[in-house]
Amino acid sequence: MELAIKGLTTQEVTERHIKDTFKSPPSSLTKSKLQIYKDNILTLFNILNFGIALLLFSVGAYANMTFIVIIILNITIGIWQELKAKKLVDELSILNKPKAKVIRNGIELVVNMEELVKDDVMLLESGQQICSDSIILNGTVEINESLLTGESEPILKSNGNELYSGSFVVSGKCYATVAHVGKENYAIKLAEEAKKAKQISSELLNSMKKITQLTSFIIVPLGILLFMQAIFFRLSPADVATISTAAALLGMLPKGLVLLISISLASGVIRLAKMKILVQNIYSLETLAHVDVLCLDKTGTITSGKLKVKNILPLTTFKQEDIQALLASYCDASEDNNATLQALQEYFGKQAVYAPLTIIPFSSLRKWSSISFPTGTIFVGAVEKIIHPLPKTVEQEIEQGYRVIGIGFYDGSWHNREILPEKIQPLCAISMIDQLRENVASTLNYFHEEGVTVKIISGDHIKTATLVACKAGLRNWEKAIDMSLLGEDPAYDIICNEYNVFARTTPKQKQFLVKALQNHGHKVAMTGDGVNDLLALREADCSIAIAGGSDASRQISQIVLLDSDFTHLPSVVLEGRKVINNITRTAGVFFIKTIYSFLLSCACAFFNMPFPFIPLQITLVDAFIEAYPSFLTILEANTKQPRGSFLKTALSNAAPFSVAITLGILFFNYATFFTALEKHTLMYLLLIAVSVLSVIKSCLPLNKLRTFICVTMTLGIISVLLILPGIFSITAATVLMQIYFLTTLAVITICLVMFFNMKTKFTSLP
Repeated sequence: MELAIKGLTTQEVTERHIKDTFKSPPSSLTKSKLQIYKDNILTLFNILNFGIALLLFSVGAYANMTFIVIIILNITIGIWQELKAKKLVDELSILNKPKAKVIRNGIELVVNMEELVKDDVMLLESGQQICSDSIILNGTVEINESLLTGESEPILKSNGNELYSGSFVVSGKCYATVAHVGKENYAIKLAEEAKKAKQISSELLNSMKKITQLTSFIIVPLGILLFMQAIFFRLSPADVATISTAAALLGMLPKGLVLLISISLASGVIRLAKMKILVQNIYSLETLAHVDVLCLDKTGTITSGKLKVKNILPLTTFKQEDIQALLASYCDASEDNNATLQALQEYFGKQAVYAPLTIIPFSSLRKWSSISFPTGTIFVGAVEKIIHPLPKTVEQEIEQGYRVIGIGFYDGSWHNREILPEKIQPLCAISMIDQLRENVASTLNYFHEEGVTVKIISGDHIKTATLVACKAGLRNWEKAIDMSLLGEDPAYDIICNEYNVFARTTPKQKQFLVKALQNHGHKVAMTGDGVNDLLALREADCSIAIAGGSDASRQISQIVLLDSDFTHLPSVVLEGRKVINNITRTAGVFFIKTIYSFLLSCACAFFNMPFPFIPLQITLVDAFIEAYPSFLTILEANTKQPRGSFLKTALSNAAPFSVAITLGILFFNYATFFTALEKHTLMYLLLIAVSVLSVIKSCLPLNKLRTFICVTMTLGIISVLLILPGIFSITAATVLMQIYFLTTLAVITICLVMFFNMKTKFTSLP
């Protein structure tokens, strides 16, 4: 068959490359540079900020436009960070792209997906993703089209049948001619349609959308109301009314938080990329933060996946040389490319002693394969499928943790892919060694200490799976179950929590186990490397692929371990936690200004009073109390499992401080024994003091870095006010002002301490 298919010539490939250039698919899974610039510049927050700056410019309030420098700096940093992340991800994506085996000039070559041209002849084998729509020329394969249709059952296809890009080969081997390339492919068309309607599932993104929608809905009418009130009711000059209104509106925009989120996620992607970990969806870092169950495939994840024959256990009167000839013929004719066949080929060699008649490739669903020869049919598969009852010698090998396969013989030809013949004569059992990856025990122990439950889901015999789990150091490894004994409808909701090792698991059962864990409220990460893991990978909240596995598993997973290093798994899960914990902790400080600005604006409108601050004062608070601490502590490694909703947690942390600021300012506003400038000074000092308290609260427990930040933040803002009091419209504090200020601050501090103590006690109740 190989000699009959010559494929395209070099000249034909060149001609088709020129013709099909316009059909090339997008080369990057990341956003384009233009999209990055657009997403960072043309945001609603930026439009509102530049609109306010334009109004201030129109009345000559140039000093109060300082905030626009921070906005431009935010945009610049955001673009730079995203471009840096894009560069790293694009470089790693090249390593992750599926490659295709093609026949050109009668020679088998491996080419990149983009290099395929129409009429190319592809060689497709088990585990490979189909890169382009094609038509089978020669061979028979089982195809899984679940990525396209949602149907998980393999479909048998042979000569003349169509193959769609995006599907993958479950078993078998065939030659297929490329029908479509690039954007003409069925999968590309589906992806383009899906992009138009697909919503990114991200609590962070959704939370910021809610805040944006709320502020944009409020800010314009409230701004008009405050401005008109200042002009017509308080008869303020236009410049004074504009400055006062601008300060109220600026305070409602948590502009730094948008940058904080984008930089945090991009930084996480960059840190993982440096460890050769490809993040294919930046928001999967957020999902990783909440993972509390990690499901591991055994072969290829916990173990190296490189099998080696250890022992041959004869079970028949067949001569050893006859078995050797049959297995050498099997190894030569088999269309599989899995680790088991590779180990058999290494041990028995490849020799066409007998010509194959019928080939049924291995399937993880049926767990066996067969090849019919003129002398009879050889069956290779799970030992309990081929050999029963199991001899004691075989059980001893299994009990020692070796992977054991059964070899059987049927006197005749066999064509049925669904069932085995009743009379299979056992020839031998073959035990194989699969080495544990380095540092597996310490890695699993690390997850245990971090509160992540680890479960092993394997297709191997229960004794093999449990012994590997034991050697790997899995907690409660003895809680194991053989899924093949549970019938067609196991009680997944019960067994998913009761057991930690699941053996003889089919691809569909893996998927149902992941779904059952999710039904119990768990966030599930799934690792895998083969086609038998694909359904579970798609179902999991976060899918992690081992690069050494199948093309399909790498393409559909959110995270890819490009160097197949199992010990990087803690970094993957804990990086997400670090990002979300740091954002949640600092977000409360950003929302303080949003809440008190809204409350004060409503109070100003109700009591017909001017907004107590000017934009320049708000900018000083933004720089020293929001931006400075947040962006320094964002690199901290807080890897505790996040609890609760991001938005709810951030707002609940911010609200008490915002209410305290609002009440304190209203109190000072109606203190009749102070001048207007003294009131303004007291209000601003109170705003700074309570905001500083909020940062200190967010930094608890203190460490060297956090102590340094709190001290330098406080000294910095005090120094600026002492050096430039006139610019910020404040005056020196009299003794009476100091007494009132310190008394008010003490009352607020005591109330806040009591509130948070009560909150802690309440949330800790069972």
